[in-house]
Amino acid sequence: MTELQTTELHSISEVAAAFGLSVPALRYYEECGLLAPTARRGRVRYYDRQALERLALVQLWHVDGMIPVAGTTAVLASEQAADRKALLHAQRAGMLDRARRLEHAAAVLTHMLNCERDDPLGCPTTLAHIHARVDAALTGEPLDDGFLPVRTSDGQPLRPREAPGPATADTGAATRGAPGDR
Repeated sequence: MTELQTTELHSISEVAAAFGLSVPALRYYEECGLLAPTARRGRVRYYDRQALERLALVQLWHVDGMIPVAGTTAVLASEQAADRKALLHAQRAGMLDRARRLEHAAAVLTHMLNCERDDPLGCPTTLAHIHARVDAALTGEPLDDGFLPVRTSDGQPLRPREAPGPATADTGAATRGAPGDR
């Protein structure tokens, strides 16, 4: 690293432009303890290369890793690898759950877009799902949402987020014409 790289200071507006952020975002990162300016001249914050590397690390977790600011703060504050890994495992599990639900939502919308019926309730698949949803709401049982025979990109059955507790073998949806496990 050259002396220029270690001593050159960049204003907050320069850093914001270079990293694709707004000045208020950098100030927010500072409020959260994610980033500290190296110096201030009047009201302007300045950052050296070490601070920019910290910002790049924040972006690795927050932007690339899609971890919320609070989670990013916790990850960066963790002093032990085991603590950091536990936080990352929890973030990853939540992300995979959201991805599974998004894939399911996209499949539902694709079905609705491709359905030949003028009235969505005229579609047997949609109507069976509506009946199952109402029945689940009235009985207080979790909805076994087998709305579509959706499979993930690796061919595994896609299951929407399941309610906590033991799985039930049959909620009666099959007798109402709802698609079962497909």
